[in-house]
Amino acid sequence: MTHRVLVVDDEKGIREALRQLLEYEDIEVQTSASGLEAVKLYAEFRPHLVFLDVKMQGRDGLATLRDLRALDPQAQVVMISGHGTIQTAVEATQLGAYDFLEKPLDTERVLLASENVRLRDEVRSQHEIVGSSKAIVHVIERLERVAPTAARVLITGENGTGKELVARAIHALSPRAARAFVEVNCAAIPGELIESELFGHVKGSFTGAFADRAGKFELADGGTLFLDEIGDMSLAAQAKVLRALEDGVVSRVGSEKGFAVDVRVIAATNKDLAGEIAAGRFREDLLYRLNVVPIEVPPLRARRGDIPQLVEHFARQLTRPAGLQPKQFDKEALARLAAHDWPGNIRELRNAVERLLILAPGGSVTVADVERLAGVEARDLALGAGPGAPWMRATTFEEFKQAAERAFLHAKLREHDWNVSETARTLDMPRSNLYKKIERYQLAREAS
Repeated sequence: MTHRVLVVDDEKGIREALRQLLEYEDIEVQTSASGLEAVKLYAEFRPHLVFLDVKMQGRDGLATLRDLRALDPQAQVVMISGHGTIQTAVEATQLGAYDFLEKPLDTERVLLASENVRLRDEVRSQHEIVGSSKAIVHVIERLERVAPTAARVLITGENGTGKELVARAIHALSPRAARAFVEVNCAAIPGELIESELFGHVKGSFTGAFADRAGKFELADGGTLFLDEIGDMSLAAQAKVLRALEDGVVSRVGSEKGFAVDVRVIAATNKDLAGEIAAGRFREDLLYRLNVVPIEVPPLRARRGDIPQLVEHFARQLTRPAGLQPKQFDKEALARLAAHDWPGNIRELRNAVERLLILAPGGSVTVADVERLAGVEARDLALGAGPGAPWMRATTFEEFKQAAERAFLHAKLREHDWNVSETARTLDMPRSNLYKKIERYQLAREAS
């Protein structure tokens, strides 16, 4: 991703010196001699960082800073001045300036400021919610409304839709943003260890407890605790979480001593918790505690218009860390990707984009690359889209049944992110039976 910097100073010598310095570091630079022009240029250029002079003819730097922050509250602006005072620096900081540099400018400090903002942008882009469809805008609007409050949030949606991104966005926009964001994947921790993971333990409380250990509730004190896949938590752990939410007090496994914690809990699940309650696998009172504000994240097939934007976002995001050459996706390739259902949602799309960046031979990604390397055409046909479906090539009824069963099971396994137990439960099929069919049909997760 090309780093973009806007330099705003009414002294031509300063503008050109900064341009040369930054362009030598492979940074794209635009310059402006006035505040009014800078605001217009910012809207078109969308720089990652602005170097802005305080003293300028016409609209001065502080007024321009206000304009830029009104245009973009996330604008990263470094103020520069030959007449720096503590009062001016304080005022600039209060208006949202990222840093304050005095003239004559120190080369190292200029480059350090630019590099720090670039790294921060890269980190932020890892957790950015991308899209402008009505479905995702509704999600963003709701999370922005709930973020400044202390309300608990329950995020629902299929695997791979970006539930963690929503949780991180709520934390980042909350008064707790400067404190810890602690994540627990409840489905990935064995049932006998989940209580220790959440609440900690004291030395000797069970076999293998060789020392005292803090739990996730303690680590998240003052911040946010994200309980991902909450529907997979054991009933015993659910009872302790309920008590922690009601009392704000936790105790480590093996200890009767309790202590207060200040934690905002955000939970997420891909399960129907009402159905889990009916089946006796989830506590109704815990659901009421968690589901103060519900947010449902739509599947990718419900926001196809966002797919080209997501593809370009992933292409920029993946290029630099993986040492890959930048590639453009042509219109036909983007249209083909947007037409696919993506049962694995955003996670599957991201994997496909990475595969295309690595394996597509040219400087751009074509529709032929998409169909050959991302497996989109083959997968669509396997799901029955058109005359090329495998069962349409069957010559006997038994061949037809086997081809249809293979495609159906493959689709269901992808839908549940290859969680065999969850897939078997959804299909009302013994897990051992599903394993046999996976072996029989040689089903395997697609390479990512």
